Amino acid sequence: MMIFIWVCLMLVFLTMLGTMYRVFRGPSVPDRLIALDGIGVMLISAIALISILFDTRFFIDVILLIAIMSFIGTVSFSKFIERGEIIERDHNR
Repeated sequence: MMIFIWVCLMLVFLTMLGTMYRVFRGPSVPDRLIALDGIGVMLISAIALISILFDTRFFIDVILLIAIMSFIGTVSFSKFIERGEIIERDHNR
């Protein structure tokens, strides 16, 4: 079982490297944004596999923190791409 988890961890890291190529060479900004979101998901899965290998629950908090930060970052970048600003200010006051 441990060999299977190590193989899965190596596959996750290899796909993360492949996705990094899309981040740097993406044809458009939305493609790069999707690749960054995918890297966040792969990082979460890699930490979960490491948590299984070390037989600890400590990394669960780290996984939740990374998931929340990844979601906020994806929403912020998407809003910036769509509107050109993240925080809308009312200039009519």
